[in-house]
Amino acid sequence: MRNNFDKQLDTLNEQLTEMSIFIESAIDCAAAALVHSDRKKAQMAIDYDSEVDSMEKDIEKLCIKLLLLQQPVAKDLRQVSAALKMITDMERIGDQARDISELILGTEQNFCIRQDGIIAQMAEATIKMVHNVVESFVEKDIEKAQRVIAFDDVIDDLYDSAKLEIIERIKAEKEDVNILVNLLGISKYFERIGDHTTNIAEWVVFSITGVHKKENMMYTE
Repeated sequence: MRNNFDKQLDTLNEQLTEMSIFIESAIDCAAAALVHSDRKKAQMAIDYDSEVDSMEKDIEKLCIKLLLLQQPVAKDLRQVSAALKMITDMERIGDQARDISELILGTEQNFCIRQDGIIAQMAEATIKMVHNVVESFVEKDIEKAQRVIAFDDVIDDLYDSAKLEIIERIKAEKEDVNILVNLLGISKYFERIGDHTTNIAEWVVFSITGVHKKENMMYTE
């Protein structure tokens, strides 16, 4: 029985890793669409999100199966429970990559984002966060998860800078206001991706330690 359960846990880790790869790809495509005015990339991000939605359902089914049939306890229970929480945030990250892409596709003008600009930096940073947080779950690396949580401050600072820059550009009245408002929305989506990734990291910490500070939860062996 234990060998079978371990195999199913391995499958869970593999599916989470695969889901994270699709999420990274969705964000990467959305960012490329934004920087390079590439509408094909925007559509690819939307397609990736559809795959992410399907993966969420498959992983949820596997978690429920593990909970009902295997009745895990202690750290095994924490791992499965954390996975259930994680996939909700992962699915929302995919949604936000799709939202960015839909804004791009819904706008006729190009956004003309600099590759070294603040929003491009936000995109790169969020991709890095998503990659690292799933690695931390699979490797059971609490230090890596905590670094992801701390890195959210970088995303927040970039968002604050982007917001101030866009507001100043709106005040200057030299550019299309609709484009600038959409850019403000896009920067907010990247900021939210950082928040959801932080949520995932906090559940990783819970899966390892049994403690979740925000939820006031403590579950020990």
